[in-house]
Amino acid sequence: MKFGYVTMNSAAGIRPDVLARALEERGFESIWVPEHSNIPTSRVSAFPGGGDLPSGYFHMMDPMVSLAAAATVSKDLTIATGVCLILEHDLVALACQTATLDVLSGGRLLLGVGVGWNKEEFENHRRDIPFSKRYSALCERIEALRAIWANDEAEFAGTWDRVDRTFIYPKPVRRSISIAMGNAGPTGIRLAAKYADEWLPIDTSLPYKDGKPDVAGSIDEFRHLVETAGRDPTTIPITIFSFFRPTVERMERYNNLGVSRFVIAMPTTEVIPADDVLGHLDSSTQVMNTWLGST
Repeated sequence: MKFGYVTMNSAAGIRPDVLARALEERGFESIWVPEHSNIPTSRVSAFPGGGDLPSGYFHMMDPMVSLAAAATVSKDLTIATGVCLILEHDLVALACQTATLDVLSGGRLLLGVGVGWNKEEFENHRRDIPFSKRYSALCERIEALRAIWANDEAEFAGTWDRVDRTFIYPKPVRRSISIAMGNAGPTGIRLAAKYADEWLPIDTSLPYKDGKPDVAGSIDEFRHLVETAGRDPTTIPITIFSFFRPTVERMERYNNLGVSRFVIAMPTTEVIPADDVLGHLDSSTQVMNTWLGST
């Protein structure tokens, strides 16, 4: 099992290049950054975690620019979005931007994607797509990106996206970029089983059993849905974002469930000073190394 680390990516927090160096020095495999381009002041959409929206959500920097900074100072670190709200981007610009980042990083980009929970944020980008249709539009957008990345003369015609035959360069290193879908609800899991190269749920967002997230049951359900979709579950890695305090026991349990990557998060999504992030990273590294030493 590999280990990643997700940062809220605030300008007032730790710089992505500083964090990337620290992660690679400590043996982490990946750095993850989320995306919220804007948070409307109306606050109509309730925060899924309940209560007031934590400050980190208001202050996220651009994920692609931040990952470019991380890639520049690292050698082998996977640079990943956790997650990119891909419907909030122009299709052609996103295809070019992600391919450029993949090329400049030597093929290290992993594109985590999602639809988001904030209806008002979404509508500031895409008033042409009803919020209720965002999952259908997400799957179409994934198909469009794959078509553009793979073909020299790219074209795509769908309900929401259309590109007449054209040249869009560069192409990703492997003519594609792995897409990890972060959906965790019933509809999202079903679509991830059909479309994703990897599955990327947050453990606390999975269905609960006996007062705890049912990670094992959700993984079993996902693998069943993958088979139902005519795909091989062993070919689709599972990454778990964990907002619980990292422990050796949790790492061992997730590893035994066949989780490919364990992504550690700060225990809060407020804006955190850089020194506090590094302190949390050091304590998490100790737990990681203890588990690795016991395997």
